[in-house]
Amino acid sequence: MKSLKPHCIFLLSLTIVNSSFAFYLPGLAPVNFCKKSSTGDAEECQHEIQLFVNRLDSVESVLPYEYDAFDFCKDTNERRPTENLGQVLFGERIETSPYKFLFMNDLTCQKVCTKSYNTTSAVERLKLDFLKRGMDLNYQHHWIVDNMPVTWCYIVEGDQKICNPGFPIGCLVNQEGTPKDACVINADFNKKNTFYVFNHVDINIVYHSGDETTGMAARLVGATLEPRSIMHSDHEKPSCEGPPMEIPYEFNSNFKMTYTYSVTFTQNNAIRWASRWDYILVSMPHTNIQWFSISNSLVIVLFLSGMVAMIMLRTLHKDIARYNQLDQEEAQEESGWKQVHGDVFRAPRMGMLLSVFLGQGTQIFTMTFITLFLACLGFLSPANRGALMTCAVVLWVLLGTPAGYVSSRLYKTFGGEKWKTNVLLTAFLCPGIVFVDFFLMNLILWTEGSSAAVPFGTLVAILALWFGISVPLTFVGAYFGFKKPGIEPPVRTNQIPRQIPQQSFFTKPVPGIIMGGILPFGCIFIQLFFILNSIWSHQMYYMFGFLFLVFIILVITCSEATVLLCYFHLCAEDYNWWWRSFLTSGFTAVYLFVYAVHYFFSKLQIIGAASTILYFGYTLIMVLIFFVFTGTIGFFACFFFVNKIYSVLKVD
Repeated sequence: MKSLKPHCIFLLSLTIVNSSFAFYLPGLAPVNFCKKSSTGDAEECQHEIQLFVNRLDSVESVLPYEYDAFDFCKDTNERRPTENLGQVLFGERIETSPYKFLFMNDLTCQKVCTKSYNTTSAVERLKLDFLKRGMDLNYQHHWIVDNMPVTWCYIVEGDQKICNPGFPIGCLVNQEGTPKDACVINADFNKKNTFYVFNHVDINIVYHSGDETTGMAARLVGATLEPRSIMHSDHEKPSCEGPPMEIPYEFNSNFKMTYTYSVTFTQNNAIRWASRWDYILVSMPHTNIQWFSISNSLVIVLFLSGMVAMIMLRTLHKDIARYNQLDQEEAQEESGWKQVHGDVFRAPRMGMLLSVFLGQGTQIFTMTFITLFLACLGFLSPANRGALMTCAVVLWVLLGTPAGYVSSRLYKTFGGEKWKTNVLLTAFLCPGIVFVDFFLMNLILWTEGSSAAVPFGTLVAILALWFGISVPLTFVGAYFGFKKPGIEPPVRTNQIPRQIPQQSFFTKPVPGIIMGGILPFGCIFIQLFFILNSIWSHQMYYMFGFLFLVFIILVITCSEATVLLCYFHLCAEDYNWWWRSFLTSGFTAVYLFVYAVHYFFSKLQIIGAASTILYFGYTLIMVLIFFVFTGTIGFFACFFFVNKIYSVLKVD
């Protein structure tokens, strides 16, 4: 049986990793398109393709802005699709654009609108200044066609093709003549202290023609564009030829700028609708994971964890067998973990706070497990915008009952009697800290006019979910928890506490806690890089199958690292394990914060006080949630371990 275990783990790993590619998006139906001249039923296929625009963001700023915040061409009949809670919380603001065209109808140099800027108009000067600031910070457009990002594909070093789900507003050549960002792609962008606006796009729509024998209409399987900068000589009938559209750093003269576009359609029946995102996800920058190195590190962690578990089980088995064979007088002379059986279940200090953390940690753990499992099955793919955050928030709200139950049951086990305080702290402490931090960050976003600012109505809705659903469910869980008797320890607790002997450096609390978080952090830090990239560098994260596997490895590693250190401390006759087990694995969150600081200074190009405050404000929320989450895993692993080893001792 033991020989089959590595093969089972390997097969499980392959299943989990591959499952994120097994489905495209359950529950969403494809849209069929056909030519307007076709005799097909209009209800079965669409003729017009509507291009949607989303918020604009930058790797140099945490502040995204709506499309309408910039002086671009607007849709005269602007519509906004209904957005879910996750999209609102992430700051997505999708709206229709003036870019509309018919399926299979190629267009060349179509005018969208012309913008005029007069030096005497303060309003137009402000609009132009904001546009230039956006180009200076390399703000990126995000366009959508048929719920699919319109990508900008280009070749980098090594002839690697990169498809970015966004393209820049424009670029800047600074006063030293050095081109910044996208200005390096064109040798004509060479004038010092000059902005170049990408006011023309060549859009290419790739479609799958369908089955001609059954008459099935076409489906869109790709959308790419090429941004260009063109100074149109004729603004009424542009020809899309000419030098780049220059905007001088200093606004000294009036000028006009015309926005245009061209559209071509390309048939490609080799790409299926279900796999149309593949070319974006495979070629995204910085997500070409070194599979071998990551898999190797995970195998090493699993191997080490297995060795630790095997050594501990063999050692404990011998200890317990020897102790149970001794008579009472000889047993009294025994040293180590067996001698603290009368104190090991003594109630901890600040048991109220510990029980509250554990209740919240149970809620977060269950929410994370279910969310990752659904994402692993493909229900929360990048195509389903905002679904991941919506799912997490709804699950957290609905899981108030387990939080209340675990917190109250453990608090009763600790001998606590202030049950009202316990329930209130469980319902409000951690969520309250997160909400206050989130609200303060939202105030900064409101002040800066960012699209990421959550509207007041959404904040009220979140409070309604919290107070109207989560809090009552927490009270329900606490009611059932307090009705149950406290968890009965397997051995009696002495009335007089045993004196703890002098501890060596490595068995003291602080060194043990610091060492305890190293191994769990080693499991996640590679994956953490890609998660932070998706949050702060605006890249899509899609490898949920692999993330679910890392989640399982993290749980195993947190459990075994905490149990190992707990055993060492008990062998040193230090029975204060309650808080230590929580803090040992919870200290992984401190390493997460240190890595986030390193990531900020080494990987990001964020400038400005507001963006810096927002980065660390949101990072603190992640650190708190991760601290409670990992601490809970370590505590329950140690709790089960301690109960198990002392339940087999023969103690009078």
